[in-house]
Amino acid sequence: MPKALLIVESPTKAQTIGKYLGKDFIVKSSVGHIKDLPKNKLGVNIEGEFEPEYEIIKGKKKILTEIKKAAAEVETIYLAPDPDREGEAIAWHIAEELKQQQKKIYRLLFNELTKEAILEGIKSPQKLDQYRFDAQQARRILDRLVGYQISPILWDKVRRGLSAGRVQSVAVRIISEREREIEGFVKEEYWSISASFMGDDPEGFEAMLVKIKGRKPKIKNEDKVNQITQDLKKHVYVVSQAETKERKVHPTPPFITSKLQQEAIRKLRFTAKKTMMVAQKLYEGIELGDKGLTGLITYMRTDSPRVSDSAIEQVREFIGKNYGEKLVPVKPNFYKSRKGAQGAHEAIRPTCVEFKPEDLGSYLDKDQMALYGLIWRRFVASQMTSALFDQTTIDIVVGDYLFRASGSILKFLGFMTIYQLGEERENNKLPPISSGEKLKLLGINPKQHFTQPPPRFTEAALVKELEENGIGRPSTYASILSTITDREYVDKEDGKFYPTELGFLVTDLLVENFPDILNVEFTAQMESTLDRVEDGKTTWT
Repeated sequence: MPKALLIVESPTKAQTIGKYLGKDFIVKSSVGHIKDLPKNKLGVNIEGEFEPEYEIIKGKKKILTEIKKAAAEVETIYLAPDPDREGEAIAWHIAEELKQQQKKIYRLLFNELTKEAILEGIKSPQKLDQYRFDAQQARRILDRLVGYQISPILWDKVRRGLSAGRVQSVAVRIISEREREIEGFVKEEYWSISASFMGDDPEGFEAMLVKIKGRKPKIKNEDKVNQITQDLKKHVYVVSQAETKERKVHPTPPFITSKLQQEAIRKLRFTAKKTMMVAQKLYEGIELGDKGLTGLITYMRTDSPRVSDSAIEQVREFIGKNYGEKLVPVKPNFYKSRKGAQGAHEAIRPTCVEFKPEDLGSYLDKDQMALYGLIWRRFVASQMTSALFDQTTIDIVVGDYLFRASGSILKFLGFMTIYQLGEERENNKLPPISSGEKLKLLGINPKQHFTQPPPRFTEAALVKELEENGIGRPSTYASILSTITDREYVDKEDGKFYPTELGFLVTDLLVENFPDILNVEFTAQMESTLDRVEDGKTTWT
């Protein structure tokens, strides 16, 4: 007879874990949450400490019956949903349903679905985390109060069936305000001036006018350009300073959720939603021939760039063996978490660095291959040495004017051997020039420009904006973006968000009547208060 029941939230995850455990274990899946607030009423006792009225979700009774039946046959129950607030709530609600059986109930936390991690987790089971559950419960009830109390006002004033989400409404507000900035934008003319020079070397180069009388130039019209141009022609040009310095470009940290979404949008043209769906598959397990179902990446909802000591050891050894010792830094690279990050989680990384993307081609589909390759390369690069450039700066001072030319030559690839940064630094070589060298002016090149309105948000830019303003959490960015689009509050044109007429209407109505709830700072402060609940520093009510 099996001794233990292990419950997770996903059937694929159950399959992956089941492969590693022997006959002593039954592995079951709850297929997500089993309990939630009721659909047809508020379900929160506002008069009584906000006590929630949870009920079994429609269609989950059969699954719960199977779990209870399996629980009756074992001595110990392990609850192993995802290691975050939602996972804690699933575990908590299952534990409540099983407590009458008076079995030993433990919580297991896995950051990756590998045999070692699972067996290690079973060796050191934990208690259910009341504080983490309270943080999820506070968020769920807040969202219910906002949605349930405000939505009827939208039905009355705008149209039936609309709903107001606490965080989604703030995201729509951000998009609407950006659109109003664009609509109200008045373009202004300005000019830039560059000049072409030649020194003793016959190769010419270009320098930009960067200062006039020690200040950044503000050239607003052609008359001013003509005045400067006439003045410049009177001077003799001599190099006031020419220096070359070595510049290091450091590797970027391994991915956290928001950065993975931004990079996958930019490099792979994935939406945030698609990124998370593909990452979920890679985390839960891919069929790898003889190896069977194997989890390929660590948990994909995280805001911490921390990496375990054992993973750092493995990747340093791997780099030395595959790319040479020159690419292994003397000490491991460590990356700071941003304030408020949940440090318990690791960054998103491959579970085994030896699984090179090119070796998995026959097991992964095109999207899985693209995302896994991105995660793998970013992680390996994060523990490599910096790239080195020789950066040359030439300053030419003439009267009140300072011209500057900059160039750089890549002399050591470092981490860029396998991971290219977004704004690739091209080799931009300047001819050999010395301080004090006389220059011949080949030409003055004025250029007219006009100021541009702020850009509409792409998915990557909106995720970044939400993250920087502390709105939402790694687990919610993708759903925020798809919800506001599905509800037709925003639309997309050339991959950029703009508010619909409905989006403008709802935003204006909510901002006028519920300024606090639609306030970006209020929403960010709410997130940090939920973090304090999870840390046990404040009560959820």
